[in-house]
Amino acid sequence: MAQAEHLPRRTAEPAHCASAEGPGAGHPVSCCAVGGTLFAKWRHQLTWNRHMAYVINELQDELQRTTSANPAAASIADTHTQLYRRMVRKPDCAETLGLSKAWLAQKLAAVNPAKAELPEDPQQLYAWMDANVDAVGERYQAYLARRKAGGKREMFATRSHALYFLAEVAPTKLVDGSWLYGSLRHQGDARFEPLIRTYLEELGMGDESQNHVTLFSNLLRATGAEGWEPTADALYEQGAVQLALGLHGHELTAEMAGFNLGYEQLPYHLHITAYELDELGIDPYYFTVHVTVDNAGSGHARQGVDAVLNLMPEDPAERARFYERVKRGFLLNDVGVSSTAIANSFDPTEVVVGIFQKKARYGRAAHADYCRIAGRTVNSWLSTPEDMPEFLQHLQAQRWIVRHQDPAQSKFWGLVSGAQACMFGVFNAFELQAIYDWIAGDVAAYLPGPVLPGREARVMVNGRHLSFRAAQRHASRHAGRKQAAAASDLIAQLAPGSHYTPEGLAATRAFAESAYATSGA
Repeated sequence: MAQAEHLPRRTAEPAHCASAEGPGAGHPVSCCAVGGTLFAKWRHQLTWNRHMAYVINELQDELQRTTSANPAAASIADTHTQLYRRMVRKPDCAETLGLSKAWLAQKLAAVNPAKAELPEDPQQLYAWMDANVDAVGERYQAYLARRKAGGKREMFATRSHALYFLAEVAPTKLVDGSWLYGSLRHQGDARFEPLIRTYLEELGMGDESQNHVTLFSNLLRATGAEGWEPTADALYEQGAVQLALGLHGHELTAEMAGFNLGYEQLPYHLHITAYELDELGIDPYYFTVHVTVDNAGSGHARQGVDAVLNLMPEDPAERARFYERVKRGFLLNDVGVSSTAIANSFDPTEVVVGIFQKKARYGRAAHADYCRIAGRTVNSWLSTPEDMPEFLQHLQAQRWIVRHQDPAQSKFWGLVSGAQACMFGVFNAFELQAIYDWIAGDVAAYLPGPVLPGREARVMVNGRHLSFRAAQRHASRHAGRKQAAAASDLIAQLAPGSHYTPEGLAATRAFAESAYATSGA
């Protein structure tokens, strides 16, 4: 797009970039990494002309010019995943900047500002924000009432459903906050302070434990959700929007502020996601922290309104044009697949079929021929991944899999679960959880859940699983007793008849360290 609002241009052409494909191309990095390398180089360009001239041309005209100069931009929308990876790995190369600029122009030109659900008068944005808070709060209280009355979960039916959701939203969550990266170029201009502060808070102010991308990455690893790879190109579209705004928001300040305005308003589904993740024994902190930091009283939701009003020009005509651009940016929140749509897309059978199709490539020559399913060897079935739906049907017909019962009753589950299982290690934690939940189906009995490799079993009290937070409280209450038990075990190893054994020597070192640490020596 045209250089907007007389911002200083780059002093040198960006370096040519290598291909964004290759090893590691599919692994997003923190928005800290995207921004850190360029901040110092651009620091001297942060001077801002306070007498802003809002001279951006109509986006449709700009789109025609951009795509004429760069024909590849016309088809870039078909490769959201590639563009996403390129912007993460090579954000400052000329090709990335050109493609992302043209692609973002397409997205902005495609939206209709008249459809933005914003007040006509920007001075009413605070009232609009408050109304949203009230509406979301009322819906959440109604949800809680339904649950207390015995209603089922409304977001996630099973734990594997929740893990699937986490994996599928990862392309967006792993670039959290990136749309505000361009605001750093305006450091020193008080009007941008709310946007810069929001961005730095998304980065945790440098505290790893509060960096939003790190929080979500850790959540994926801790739950095993990283074992499911999001492959649909559409899942990368919203993340690509955010990355592109991050690269070009220093020019498109109205669009950046408009997108931020919409993204930082608290959505209803965020409450439900946090509530049901906790219920399923999954740490909800990444989502609860967004409920708190995005609050409309003093958090990111209010900062988003503050920023839009700070940047509004005084001239009425310029003000109207600026607000229309804010609306375009606001509507970019609707691009791609929404969180609710992702949650609703979960089909347990399709997921299990996909798992078997993925494994077929590696198991098609690993089985002996003594076992036949519907007249075919297992190797024969696995040699044609497209036959996996039929293969699963025959496994059920021959009672290898008995659905809608405790998976422990299925012979197949016994082959894949447990350290002594014949197929131990073939399926990762996510895949085992998905297979378990699929087999269990609509079983009426309350099941203990699978024992997953490298992960502790969920805590049960009185035959029911504890929520994540309840399990933390339970562990805290029992920590003292566990420590006492551990001390007793050490003392036993220090007995005259065993202290010289390898176990006794290790216990001696541990006991000595503990004793001296306790005494303050």
